[in-house]
Amino acid sequence: MEYLRNEFTADSPLSSVSGRAARARLLVEGSRLEPETVRHLVATLRPSESRALALEHPTVVGALDGAPPELRYLANRRAMHLARCGDQHSREGVLLFSARGGGRVAQVFGDLATAERVAVLCPGAGNRGSNFWTGLGGLRHRSPALQAARVYDAVCAGGPEAARVAVIAWLGYDTPAGLGVDVARAVLARAGAVALRRLVAGLVVTSPGATIVLLGHSYGSVVIGAAASHLPRQVTDLVVFGSPGMGVRNAGELRTSARVWAGQARRDWVRWVPGLRLLGVGHGTKPAHPAFGASALSTADVPDHDHYLSPGTDALAHVARIVGWAARTRSRCA
Repeated sequence: MEYLRNEFTADSPLSSVSGRAARARLLVEGSRLEPETVRHLVATLRPSESRALALEHPTVVGALDGAPPELRYLANRRAMHLARCGDQHSREGVLLFSARGGGRVAQVFGDLATAERVAVLCPGAGNRGSNFWTGLGGLRHRSPALQAARVYDAVCAGGPEAARVAVIAWLGYDTPAGLGVDVARAVLARAGAVALRRLVAGLVVTSPGATIVLLGHSYGSVVIGAAASHLPRQVTDLVVFGSPGMGVRNAGELRTSARVWAGQARRDWVRWVPGLRLLGVGHGTKPAHPAFGASALSTADVPDHDHYLSPGTDALAHVARIVGWAARTRSRCA
């Protein structure tokens, strides 16, 4: 590998990088490169070279934000096959797969290549790679993959614009294990926010004509709150439900141009979580509180903390309208 390292420097003009040097740089620096740089480096490779790279180094290529989604799908199918994880169905459209920590998984529903609207679902505490498809506690309705698929299906039911929408179930961070001290603090959320911002930057590169909406359930909303002030203008909506807080006192403190939506069901246990932040504990005002300043998300018929995205609920229908709205007209963010 050392002879390949010598073929490039960090400030080498991308146009002058050879295929072999591009391959080396992706392998050595991949996770540290900006998504736009990743896109340029992959573009210097012949199709046969990029395919070989994905099959030989699937965990590296499968995590490259900025690389073409189809290349990442190929790499992650290979990684999951080698790990003997999942069946043929669950291996399709996997944008991220790693056994690191509690597991990193992201699955796409729809076509990122043609999407004019991309929704990213960020799940909360207790979610792991091991229950990404089966659901926390073996309860399928708690599966991030199933929830994202339901959002996509609900948008599809709304009209032909669905062909221009993609929904990503994104478990790209270590979630709190349960209702312990980690869930009351923002340490894991801040780390997750870094990964979420990178994912979004990659989407801006690979789906340049699309607008983006972020969906946060429970602790996932804390992650979105920590990322909000650094999100690009392509992110037009932040939608949170069952949220214990976004780390701020009100929507203005998020320092984002995106519209903020929030909902909390009457029988959601999170209603008992104090809406405060003191000495690093707590997540601030709950976004569903009128004083926070978010637009209201319909939740009247949601029975508890885990059914916001269940078929037939007002919440799922409202989320689908928000996700599908910008796909009805061409994005102006390209």
